Amino acid sequence: MPIASPEVYADMLDRAKAGAFAYPAINVSSSQTLNAALRGFAEAESDGIIQVSTGGAEYLSGPTVKDMVTGSVAFAAYAHEVAKNFGVNIALHTDHCPKDKLAGFVRPLLAISAERVARGENPLFQSHMWDGSAVPLDENLEIAQELLALSAAAKIILEVEIGVVGGEEDGVVGAIDDKLYTTIEDGLATAAALGVGEKGRYMAALTFGNVHGVYKPGGVVLRPEILKEIQDAVGAKYGKDKPFDLVFHGGSGSLLSEIRDAVDHGVVKMNIDTDTQYAFSRPVAAHMFQNYDGVLKIDGEVGNKKQYDPRAWGKAAEGGMAARVVEACEHLRSTGTTSSK
Repeated sequence: MPIASPEVYADMLDRAKAGAFAYPAINVSSSQTLNAALRGFAEAESDGIIQVSTGGAEYLSGPTVKDMVTGSVAFAAYAHEVAKNFGVNIALHTDHCPKDKLAGFVRPLLAISAERVARGENPLFQSHMWDGSAVPLDENLEIAQELLALSAAAKIILEVEIGVVGGEEDGVVGAIDDKLYTTIEDGLATAAALGVGEKGRYMAALTFGNVHGVYKPGGVVLRPEILKEIQDAVGAKYGKDKPFDLVFHGGSGSLLSEIRDAVDHGVVKMNIDTDTQYAFSRPVAAHMFQNYDGVLKIDGEVGNKKQYDPRAWGKAAEGGMAARVVEACEHLRSTGTTSSK
């Protein structure tokens, strides 16, 4: 299947909310991790979302180049081609973009998509995230209003963050304090500024104790019931059931019950990065330890080309990451839900 059109992406999100399931949104930073994500979604028979962060986009352009737009365009071009060979729908997304990187990341990509749409083509990406968690809510929503208008014109869905995800990801650091919990007032302010669909479609990353990075279950108190409280309050005002398309950030270490509760309250997208990074790297470590004398030219020997060939350990890495994507689909109930069947 090709990369999802705007209409297919909208249908994906509509079906997820109506069916009480969500899509894993897998961060990638290379062709190998992209292929692993595609394989995982195909094996799970689940549509999905594949995304790049600012750091991932820089890396994709070349570690010495570090150009986010170049890396993003290259990633999208590669994805558009290889995704044709997998029987599921895939949406492309850009992850956390703070205010100081908008001009070098999201804005240029929106302009590229606007030009494509003007030529009668589909946008390059299907959604972009504006991370305004580090600025006051009023400023966050003011910038979001502008970006939502640009996104809607380019047939793109905007993602906003209302509240703060703790921990660190790609240089965006969130303090672990009361801002980890979005309030009903925050939700009402968001709907007042951005509407409930009439100004353009957007997804909202409301926070309920989320923390980026690695932590064990119980290390952070997640309160998914907050999502229901906000959906109910905003829905009552606007006469709409579950008005927000919600996003779950910082889910590593979450209990399955917490994940499922969040999905029941309107989460349609869950970001997964830390766990898939480990799932990719762990088989590489095993390969190196198990084939130590083959991957290293020890004591003047020649080693074993079949063991140090990057494809040897690369295939193992991709297999490990693909299996974790399959597991994520099972957790989020998206297994077997692709519309391409």
